[in-house]
Amino acid sequence: MKQRIITGAIALALFLPIVLLGGSIFTISVYIIAAVGLHEMLRMKGINLFSFAGLVSFLLLFLLLLPSSFAEKVLPYTGHTKLEWVFVGVFLVLIYTVLVKNRFTFDDAAFVILSTLYVGIGFYYFIETRNEGLAYVIFALLIVWTTDSGAYFTGRKIGKRKLWPEISPNKTVEGFVGGIIWALITAFIIQWISPLTSSILILIGITIAASIFGQLGDLVESAIKRHYNVKDSGNLLPGHGGILDRFDSILFVLPLLHFLHFI
Repeated sequence: MKQRIITGAIALALFLPIVLLGGSIFTISVYIIAAVGLHEMLRMKGINLFSFAGLVSFLLLFLLLLPSSFAEKVLPYTGHTKLEWVFVGVFLVLIYTVLVKNRFTFDDAAFVILSTLYVGIGFYYFIETRNEGLAYVIFALLIVWTTDSGAYFTGRKIGKRKLWPEISPNKTVEGFVGGIIWALITAFIIQWISPLTSSILILIGITIAASIFGQLGDLVESAIKRHYNVKDSGNLLPGHGGILDRFDSILFVLPLLHFLHFI
């Protein structure tokens, strides 16, 4: 626990100024973080970063992460949209299965494509949210962090009924509900300090949805790790695991907030 706290404090001290600064430094940092996250995904499946499929997946990732303001200026010169270029990458990965005579299978191709979309879309919305304003990023991060902490401490204190033991044995129903309650308290404090919406009902609905999706994002990452029989996605952060272990919730929450037009 001591190592976990120290690592968390150092990571926060390094990452928070980058979030506050925003701009190109933030975007470049997210590119690096996302690349590490995709590498963690490929490594679970035993796919080499420097293989053809690995390199294509990273090119697709960098394309997916292009901020909309930059993509609108650059991509028209190529004559194709971002989605069309993603299709090109998908076709290349599928063609590769034929060229290597199924040593790299359709299942491998599906894993590479889905992993790239999973990491790329989530971190793309991280960039887009910061470009919309610092307040939205702070809101999302605080909701995720307080949900995670609230679920952990509530589960340890009063948790009895297992939430999803086949996926994550330590999570409890009480912790799940506690995480939502902590998130709501946090949202009310944020609204009191710097209002994000004129409707309390909208704030409550958005916060509950974000808290639930954040916990589902954590469970998705747990399911992936359990399927591939790994404890953590990586070992970059002592006591915390890898990049995806720390960002799994935010990868679900930020796209949701955009989908609900909260951002």
